[in-house]
Amino acid sequence: MAGLERELARYLGVTAAAAVGSGSAALELALRTLDVGPGHEVIIPTYACDAIYHAVTRCGATPVLGDADPDTLGLSATDTAHRRTTRTRAVIVVHPFGRAVDLRPFQGLGVALVEDCAQTLGATLDGRPVGAGGGLAVCSFYATKLLTTGEGGAVAGPADLVARARDARDYDERTDLTPRFNYKMTDMQAALGRGQLTRLDAFIARRRALAARYRAALALVRRCRVPADAGERHVYHRFVVGVERPLDRVLAHLERRGVTARRPVFRPIHRALGLSGYPNAEQLWAQCLSLPCYPLLTDAEADSVATALAEALED
Repeated sequence: MAGLERELARYLGVTAAAAVGSGSAALELALRTLDVGPGHEVIIPTYACDAIYHAVTRCGATPVLGDADPDTLGLSATDTAHRRTTRTRAVIVVHPFGRAVDLRPFQGLGVALVEDCAQTLGATLDGRPVGAGGGLAVCSFYATKLLTTGEGGAVAGPADLVARARDARDYDERTDLTPRFNYKMTDMQAALGRGQLTRLDAFIARRRALAARYRAALALVRRCRVPADAGERHVYHRFVVGVERPLDRVLAHLERRGVTARRPVFRPIHRALGLSGYPNAEQLWAQCLSLPCYPLLTDAEADSVATALAEALED
């Protein structure tokens, strides 16, 4: 496990990393390392995975949902600034679907920042790797992620903060009873992760090639908005397009053609809470579609996906 931690820290361009049992565990440990607890608020994106919400509540803090940025599909910096209060302890910025988000507007808020790199490991922005923004970063190594250990994650960043996360992930043979968890990664998982890390750049190159193929095939398809080429900023954990047809009908057509596609977010968190006031997230949920994009996908399979989507939008 120590070997994976050293290699991951080097890859991310940070001082240290602590391997843990899941991305959810990494999120919770990162917040606890920043002393997030009762009476605090943490701003999180509503257009994101529920794990972020759960991590905040497990720490006893209050999640404050922020609307999406329609251009990046990530957290809106403008909306986040409006939702900041004196109780705001941290902001979790998700780099969504493989695309690195500019952290500078969030760094100017004067609160702790957690980068969620679960879908964006290997992307760079302004020459710096995602995760090297100066605060804490969290990774996920679930089976569907860019790099997998089957199940697993990591907390990365400055050595002093990572040391706190490492101390809290394991309770065995300690002289004190400070609250700790069984959140460690197994050595077998770490061995798999080390092998995956050596292949990550090749995985990313293939994902970018598939994205370029999709972009060319769908560029002239009506009612389809294709993301622009973002260069090194994007590693295409998902290839997300916008469609101007009822999404359920499009998904049903793709399923009939044998194509497994989905909304990139199951449903915005505010919908589960019965909240309103998130127009950008609502629009993204209604229009965004994630197409198959993974290293073993062949060119012919990608072409079939593009053809099926074009048919669905002409139907």
